[in-house]
This record gives sequence, structure tokens and C-alpha cells, in this order.
Amino acid sequence: MINLFNIPSHRIDTQDLSHLLHDPIVLKFECEFADYVGAKYACFANSASSLIFLSLLNLNKTIRIPSIMPPVVPNAILNSGNRLQFYDDIDWVGGMYKLHDGIWDSAQEVTRNQFKIAKDNDVMIFSFYPTKPISGCDGGMIVSNNRYIIENYRTMINNGCTIGSSWGIEQKQVGYKMHGNSIQALIAYSNFKTLDQKNKILNEIRAEYNDKLNCTNTSLHLYRMRVDNNKEFLQKMKDHGIQCGIHYGACHNSTVFRSRQKSHILPKSEREEKQTISIPFHEKLTKKDINKVIENVKQLRKL
Repeated sequence: MINLFNIPSHRIDTQDLSHLLHDPIVLKFECEFADYVGAKYACFANSASSLIFLSLLNLNKTIRIPSIMPPVVPNAILNSGNRLQFYDDIDWVGGMYKLHDGIWDSAQEVTRNQFKIAKDNDVMIFSFYPTKPISGCDGGMIVSNNRYIIENYRTMINNGCTIGSSWGIEQKQVGYKMHGNSIQALIAYSNFKTLDQKNKILNEIRAEYNDKLNCTNTSLHLYRMRVDNNKEFLQKMKDHGIQCGIHYGACHNSTVFRSRQKSHILPKSEREEKQTISIPFHEKLTKKDINKVIENVKQLRKL
């Protein structure tokens, strides 16, 4: 089977870590990641979802997001005490978007100096979910040029406490247990160090796909296209030994989220939900794999 994603495997000896929760690898990862994306400060957490939740906590605002979206984001919006509204954007998938004023969700993109588009007091959130550009054992990173903002997140994810020895913790505020651990940081950091080489390969694969499939995709995370019926296409590709995916459904059609907002007709999102398909796109694809994917896509799109 040609897999949709490549998830690197790791063997870890925990004896190599000085602390299972707060080994120096956490700080090392934070510093190097912030520098890579062009920000001054970073804070590592257990997931991007936790950081999105904290960034929106008790704003008491209506947060507008695209409907074609993984459900973790609308969940975080509602759980953090805000109202939810969907809009009809299908082009953001595979990149980043502005979640709210001063808050960028970049769970699907990690590129050099990308924080440069933001303001100093903005925050940008990244995901290390296993299938994301930097694969990890989950985990997330928030970056900013404002040190006070990042230190506040650091306190919030550590139960509202300052970081110190287990006997020297000082409670600063009511917080949450959302800190990333040393194992998560070690895995994500290991894959972070190979990101440039991975992206070089993905650029070459994407160029080949764009040329042969007559597309103009720009993402380094997902290679999406439209077909007549994505569920039928997914099954037929699977029958040929090729794993595909659907990214994503239209959240405004969910029975859970539909009742949380005013009725909206979002035609692009509703069409995309039935037609969008993601084909295999990762650094371990061989030339034979790529040719097989292209040949089967061409054949099935003619049917």
C-alpha cells in the first residue's frame, strides 16, 4: 500500500533524559523553533488544540472560521467560552489562516521566517500531530515576539505555576495541565531537524504532480484535488493499493455545530466536502510510487 502520510518511527531510551517532563530538550526545541519561524520566543505544549483553547479563553467573542476545518478548532472555540460562526473558505487547507485578531493557526504549515507576516504582539500556533509537517507524538508550539505573552502561556500550561524544582513551585494563577513532555519534544525536535530536507523533496514531488495532473497546488503538507465523488474515488484508489484521504468535512453541516450558529448557506464548502481528496504526498514516495499515483488518478478522473 502506498501510504497517504509518512510517520517516522523512533526508539527512545528514557535514561538519556534528565527529566521526563522538563528535560533541556524542551527549551532547546523552543529556542531553535522560534528562530526558524522568525519569532523571538516560543512555548511548547501538549497539543496545538490546548494552545488554541488558551488563546481564545474567555474572549466572549464570535470567532469566525472556515467550515472546511478539523473539528478540534470549533470545539476549542466553544469550550473556551466563545461563539462560533463559519464562513465559506476552501483555499486555506494545507496552509495557515488568521483564527482571530492577533492569533494565527499554522497547524498545517511550518516554513522559515513565516512569523514575519505577523505583528510583535501576535501569536502563531503550530501542531506536531503525527501527520503534520513536523511529525511528533502530538504536541504544539506557540510563538510571539512578546516575551510577556509567551511567559503567560508557559505559566498557564504548567497549572498556573512558575517552572522550578518540584519543591520550589510558585502558584501565580489558576492554570491547566497542558505542558508538553520531554518525550514529545525529543520526537518533534528530531523531525524538525530534517524539515528542510523533507521540504526539498516535497517541492520536487509537488512540481511533478502539478505538471502531470494539471494542478497548481502550493501546500507542503497536503496535495488536494477535486473529483466527482471523493468517497468513491478513495475506495477505488485503495483497491489499487493507494491510500488517499479527505481533508476535511464541512463543520457547519455537523449536527453538533449547526445548532450553535445562525443558519448559513456555504455552497463552496458543501461542494468541497463531497469532492476534495488528498493523494499520497510525503518524502518517502519513490519514483515508482509517484508514477503509480499519477497514472491511477488520471485513469479514475476520466471515469
